[in-house]
Amino acid sequence: MAEYVASIGMEVHAELLTRSKMFCRCPVAFGGEPNTRVCPVCLGLPGALPVPNREAVRMVLRTALALNCRIAMRSVFHRKNYFYPDLPKGYQISQYGETNPLGYHGHLEIPLADGRTKRVGIRRVHLEEDTGKLIHMGPDGSGVDYNRAGVPLMEIVTAFPPDLETADEAREYLVQLRLILLYLGVCDGKMEEGSLRCEPNVSVRPAGSDRLGTKTELKNLNSFRSVQLGVGHEIRRHVAILEAGGEVVQETRGWNEQSETSFSMRRKEEENDYRYFPDPDLAPMAFTEEEIEELRASLPELPLAKRRRYREDLGLSDYDAGLLVADPAWAAFFDEAVALGGDPKTVCNWMNSDFAKALNQADRSVRDSAVTPAHLVDLCSLVAQGRISGKQAKGVFAEAFRTGSMPSRIVEAQGLSQITDEAAIMDLARRVIRENPKPVEQYRAGQTNVVGFLIGQLMKASQGRANPQTARKCIEEALAE
Repeated sequence: MAEYVASIGMEVHAELLTRSKMFCRCPVAFGGEPNTRVCPVCLGLPGALPVPNREAVRMVLRTALALNCRIAMRSVFHRKNYFYPDLPKGYQISQYGETNPLGYHGHLEIPLADGRTKRVGIRRVHLEEDTGKLIHMGPDGSGVDYNRAGVPLMEIVTAFPPDLETADEAREYLVQLRLILLYLGVCDGKMEEGSLRCEPNVSVRPAGSDRLGTKTELKNLNSFRSVQLGVGHEIRRHVAILEAGGEVVQETRGWNEQSETSFSMRRKEEENDYRYFPDPDLAPMAFTEEEIEELRASLPELPLAKRRRYREDLGLSDYDAGLLVADPAWAAFFDEAVALGGDPKTVCNWMNSDFAKALNQADRSVRDSAVTPAHLVDLCSLVAQGRISGKQAKGVFAEAFRTGSMPSRIVEAQGLSQITDEAAIMDLARRVIRENPKPVEQYRAGQTNVVGFLIGQLMKASQGRANPQTARKCIEEALAE
């Protein structure tokens, strides 16, 4: 079989976290009674005029800057004309052109499995309005819910020709892009609710050929796993067709999650089918350099840079750094704990083990937890100072998680402070030696493994408060007397 190379373009739609819709004051929310969040503007009734949502424009500009895009200092809205029941006006207000979208000619770095990074070109970041939603009601036919119509929608399109070549790279691109949107606070990234939607365009060509193959667009992908499986399936399907001497048809295909296969939906439209033209009801948007620089200064530390800082400056493993960065709130908790004086590796170990486990069992997010960064720093300090053992710390953490009390107060209230006075521990060691003559005799006969038993007896006598290292030292010295 001949060798083939895949080219994968990604079109990602992100619903913006604004309170109102793109061109009217209707509220934005998920679900609810159909057709209750609508007005003459988003229903496209005669005479209704749109007014742009300023906050939505700011969100798209910040995203474009985070994706290293050039900014269109003058940008216009276009009408994208097509007829479908979920489009009440018969056209969608969108943006068209190479350098007219709010952001264009940018890039995103994604990490690869071998530790390198890959630069993925971004063709454009533009702003448009979402469509309504078709509701299929079985034998009774179908209905349309226009609650979603007019919701601010940002579309991010990769460069052409595409830089992505494998299903794994396509998944990682989406993972990193979603993280950036979460860190910017512009989208909640909930693929299962449709607020983040991904439509890969897949083609294959013989290795060594510069001519791209015929592409197919894939829809109905509602998870990272679906994107990875769907792209992989399309690559294999295209190769099989070409190997059999057939021709790939340019079309839009749906994804069946149960069978993990794609199916034909409709022939893929061309750009000129949409008859784009500037919207006469909307004035051009114009920006100043000062406005753009103000937005640039508002950008947070982005995920890949944060992950690199955790590895290079704080000494964390790539695995631990990845776990921390995967959730903006989780990373913010870690950063605050470190700023309060917590040792990065110790704080990370607690967060990625006991804390994460407790949150999972309680079905809570870090935002809902009674444990704060100050709690974790206090707990780590108690262990570092030798006031409690690592084993005791786990019990103290569980109590802090349950009640919200500071670890130092729990230790004080329960009398858990570790005994570190060597003389006091030596007295206990000598008592253990006197009260356990048989294990002592076995030790002196060469069975040195009984030391563990004797240490256990000392810990029991101290109610678990003796410093374990000092306890071992004292037992061994007492046996030698």
